[in-house]
Amino acid sequence: MDTVIVAGGGLAGCEAAWQLARAGIPVKLAEMKPQRFSPAHKSPLLAELICSNSLKAARIESAAGLLKEEMSRLGSLLVPIAKRCAVPAGGALAVDRELFSQMVTEAVEAEPLITLERRELDAIPEGPAVIATGPLTSDTLAGEIEKLCGGGLSFFDAAAPIVTRESIDMERCFTADRYGRGEGDGDYINCPMNKPEYEAFLEALLTAERAPLHGADVNSPKVYEGCMPIEVLASRGRDAIRYGPMKPVGLIDPRTGHRPWAVLQLRTENRENTLYNLVGFQTNLKFGEQKRVFGMIPGLAQAEFIRYGVMHRNTFLDSPKLLNWDFSLRQRPLLYFAGQMTGVEGYMESAASGLLAGRSLARRLQGKEAPPLPDATMLGALSQYVSGYEGKDFQPMGANFGILPPLPGHIRDKRERYGRLAARALEALGEYSKPV
Repeated sequence: MDTVIVAGGGLAGCEAAWQLARAGIPVKLAEMKPQRFSPAHKSPLLAELICSNSLKAARIESAAGLLKEEMSRLGSLLVPIAKRCAVPAGGALAVDRELFSQMVTEAVEAEPLITLERRELDAIPEGPAVIATGPLTSDTLAGEIEKLCGGGLSFFDAAAPIVTRESIDMERCFTADRYGRGEGDGDYINCPMNKPEYEAFLEALLTAERAPLHGADVNSPKVYEGCMPIEVLASRGRDAIRYGPMKPVGLIDPRTGHRPWAVLQLRTENRENTLYNLVGFQTNLKFGEQKRVFGMIPGLAQAEFIRYGVMHRNTFLDSPKLLNWDFSLRQRPLLYFAGQMTGVEGYMESAASGLLAGRSLARRLQGKEAPPLPDATMLGALSQYVSGYEGKDFQPMGANFGILPPLPGHIRDKRERYGRLAARALEALGEYSKPV
């Protein structure tokens, strides 16, 4: 049996390696950490979470929740681990990121058919392989991929700061979830602002000094909408962030009995609830400016930042011209790509592409060919988008109900419509998964 090389020990690479091993295929998983770290990576563990510790909504009637349910039913490694590492996050599935990475690493290391090799891959393997080295692929391998694929695209991605719980002034904050969706007193710490506080903060944010960007045109970097730096979003209009990450809807300040003018939410990073991230506050401000400007937010005047926000370059393929529905390269059917470099956006979307690539490659090596996943499923629709997008400006895509085929008739109620789309997707997946 051929040994498959999987390049990259992130979410997509770990999921791909796991699927291959579970199908009886030996795998060599090449991960360059800790010998070398990308600008965004800090931990030697596998499946390191960079931007956020949230894996998005948990309920099946949401696009993100549906994707995770589909992954679970297809034998995902990461989704069950994420549920065991969950921390309070209202209606979202957020994880203790250190524990999550530790458990994934232990599972991979314990799998007899996976050999973890701590080395940097500097060439594309000639045999069967999955390239899942992520949007920060090392320069050498990225160059080889560009030669093979005829170039790539680039954009900038940003991460949010993290502060300690004990440094948050709870006299100025309150705990609650939007519309009371969480459990107990609420999973989020909310920092409410009145109008004058918001206006002062906005002015400081717009005039704060940004860190220089390298490796591209720093005057007009391409920034993916799903990870837009807060200062870039704020420049679009005085209420842009009030209708975005600082929206106050569904929240009542118990001290006033009214909805605040704007709210920053803090979400826990770990099970001990000692670390919190500033939700939606991805940024490229200089570190000193982050402390000054974000310190103007009620409750954060004395905040201790254990990680400041950072911004870095990401790259992805022109996948509609290069990849099949299962993320295999059209010109080399035994070479697969997976993860954000294919143009999927989000942690679980990246993992799902690895799951699909691993399953498909395993079947191909066993002399079997699987039909495409039904486009009524979230993973099927996502793979069809990545491989079959027909527009001129291909951009990363996360799970959303807009990529699914519409239901017959018109259902006005959004909750009911999403529920029916989810039910149809799981029914289609069940039919697809039945033994032939």
